[in-house]
Amino acid sequence: MGQSKPFRATALVVEDDPMQRDMICLLLEESEVDVIECESAEAAELVLERAADSLVLMLTDVQLAGNMDGVELAHIARKYNPDIGVIVTSGKPLHQELPDGVQFWAKPWTPLDVIREAERMVYERRRADAARS
Repeated sequence: MGQSKPFRATALVVEDDPMQRDMICLLLEESEVDVIECESAEAAELVLERAADSLVLMLTDVQLAGNMDGVELAHIARKYNPDIGVIVTSGKPLHQELPDGVQFWAKPWTPLDVIREAERMVYERRRADAARS
C-alpha cells in the first residue's frame, strides 16, 4: 500500500503593494503554506475560478489595483468555495458588509496574527478532510 501525499495548504494573497505582499507571503511560507499571489482582484478571481477548492485561506486588502475591491472579492471567493477562510484587511474603517464568516483586520496587525490564523485554518481543513474520509 502506498503512502498518501501529505496535505499541503495553499493560500491566496491579494495585495497591490509589493512590499506588503512579499511580507505576507514570507510569513505564510514560513508556516509551510504554499502561496499564490496576485496584485488585483481580477487576477485573483481567475485563480478562484480554477483552484478555489484547493485554497484554505485568502487574505486580501480592501483597496486594490483594478476595478474590484477586496470586499467584492471576498463575496466571489465565498461563491466559489464557501469553506475558504477569508481575511479582509485595511488601514481605513470598513463601511461595506462582508460575507458571513469573513474576518476584517484593521491595519496594523502583527506578523504573528497571520501565522496563527493560517495555522488555525490549516488545522481546521485537515480535521474536516479527515472527518470526510
